[in-house]
Amino acid sequence: MTIAPDFTHAVDPVKLEKLGEVAVKVGLQLQAGQDLVITAPIAALPLVRHITKHAYLAGAGIVTTFYSDEETTLSRYQHGSDGSFDKASGWLYEGMAKAYANGAARLAVAGDNPMLLSGQDPAKVARANKANSIAYKPALEYISNFDINWNICSYPNPSWAKLVFPDVPVEIAVAKLADAIFAASRVDQADPVAAWKIHNGELAKRSAWLNGERFSALHFTGPGTDLTVGLADGHEWHGGASIAKNGVTCNPNIPTEEVFTTPHALKVEGHVSSTKPLSHQGTLIDNIQVRFEAGRIVEAKATKGEEVLLKVLDTDEGARRLGEVALVPHSSPISASGILFYNTLFDENASCHIALGQCYSKCFLDGASLSQDQIKAQGGNASLIHIDWMIGSDKVDIDGVSADGSKVPVMRRGEWA
Repeated sequence: MTIAPDFTHAVDPVKLEKLGEVAVKVGLQLQAGQDLVITAPIAALPLVRHITKHAYLAGAGIVTTFYSDEETTLSRYQHGSDGSFDKASGWLYEGMAKAYANGAARLAVAGDNPMLLSGQDPAKVARANKANSIAYKPALEYISNFDINWNICSYPNPSWAKLVFPDVPVEIAVAKLADAIFAASRVDQADPVAAWKIHNGELAKRSAWLNGERFSALHFTGPGTDLTVGLADGHEWHGGASIAKNGVTCNPNIPTEEVFTTPHALKVEGHVSSTKPLSHQGTLIDNIQVRFEAGRIVEAKATKGEEVLLKVLDTDEGARRLGEVALVPHSSPISASGILFYNTLFDENASCHIALGQCYSKCFLDGASLSQDQIKAQGGNASLIHIDWMIGSDKVDIDGVSADGSKVPVMRRGEWA
């Protein structure tokens, strides 16, 4: 096994520490005495060390980190028995669920090579993902139901950097990706915590306006798109910082440029085309085109990665229905960067998007008090998956449809109207 070269010198150490501080103070708002569970690629160790330091400075109880490694992940696909791909570490996720039940916060560092599994058998990848999704469900419910404060941030893993910037030496690619992450995460500013406070205020204004309008649906029109997304009964828009059920205000995604809510699982009609590629489990799925009837995708195709897309749609009954609709201006900093990150955390913040699968219970009025049956009755979707893909551009218009059928401009040519 080869030892990967060390490119940490290509990453600005001052900004990296600021990112660790922002992850704790803005992303999690970690509370004194609160435990923290971290997952991260082993390449992200320098960032994890900063996060851990600032977690303990904030009074953390105990910080526990689980690391992944690209070579050991590949070993399973290259050497594992066939039966291996229907297994998952349920004991680990049961332990995580117990930690969250006892009040621990959750932080995920993203950064693995998005194309890591691109050369592996798609059927094995799909089986492994399904087994993992089933095993992870007890822990994931604490996150999707927003029971706890949680956050995702990113580190410029060299394999990811080389994918984003293939035409430069890997050391320069790491530096470029690091700078892009720092800019999108607002840690290139003198006071990142203050910058996030201002940004969260702007997102809160957008959410408040949409909540005041009480639209029954959104109508998207553009090249290859004529889509009406009905909104769930009692839906609520959110963006930026939100209050988890444990009372902690956190920013789940760093970066974030979106305001989002829950569609009605039975009330999506029409057709829509993707405006950016979707990177999913090692496969790039491009030029997605789907048609909805009564909320369900009844036709789907893609010019690249279609086989994987169709396997995703067959994960379970809810996989062909929507769990989220999000609005992002085309002029967002991530869009303006012109970079395709091959990472949904970033790419979804460059464009309006929809998500297949599981909805967020917090996107309902009084969502914290609603049961799963009540959420379903109001139009919320349930699934093992939650996969965002981009449908917005500077050629897409969006109207809000009121209960009486009248329309209000929401976005014109990708910008807030």
